[in-house]
Amino acid sequence: MYLYLYLNIFTILFPFALSFDKKVAFFKNWDALFPAILLNGLLFILWDVLFTKAGIWGFNEEYLTGIYIFNLPLEEILFFLTVPYACVFIYDVLNAYIPKDILQPYAKPVAMALMMVLILVAAFNASALYTSITFTLLTILHLVHLRYFGTTYLGRFYLAYLVHLVPFLLVNGVLTYLPIVWYNDSFNLGLRIVSIPVEDTMYSMLMLLLTISVYEALRQRKSIKQSELIAV
Repeated sequence: MYLYLYLNIFTILFPFALSFDKKVAFFKNWDALFPAILLNGLLFILWDVLFTKAGIWGFNEEYLTGIYIFNLPLEEILFFLTVPYACVFIYDVLNAYIPKDILQPYAKPVAMALMMVLILVAAFNASALYTSITFTLLTILHLVHLRYFGTTYLGRFYLAYLVHLVPFLLVNGVLTYLPIVWYNDSFNLGLRIVSIPVEDTMYSMLMLLLTISVYEALRQRKSIKQSELIAV
């Protein structure tokens, strides 16, 4: 039963089909999206390979096609395409249909509070590698994002992140409940949202913030180049 493959297809099917909606016109941003997804994928696949080899997590062959790349299931590789695509799509849809950046005034205080909690939890759980590495990297990424963008995109990112939690809980719930993906609780806090390790919520935030940061940087560079051409 190729359930993990079906979940990947389900994840990307509707976002891809709706990418040609006239108001959002998501396809017009593919030139910024796919390089962002590629960079994100390269980093997270390397991380995945190392964690799988260390036994921090693994995969149930009963739900896989049996095709492996870099000792990872094909479905896991596809995950780093389908999930970022779907989540950036959510981000752009919200930007198109909710013009006001309603969370922007709260973005910096939320970021500061989140970073403080993350780094403290990471410091007191250094041996729980999934927890400490994920929380530390998310703290660093927030600092980098704030350094280069301030809160220009952060409020909109947080809104998209909150909305993405609905499909996240559905898809990741299936992955971890069966389980298609299993976790060694020696390397995490052992706290779960039903069957989902709490670290997964921050892992997802890390992946999405990296993708959207690169995505917006590329769009910003494209906009500057177009402005320069018009000026000439």
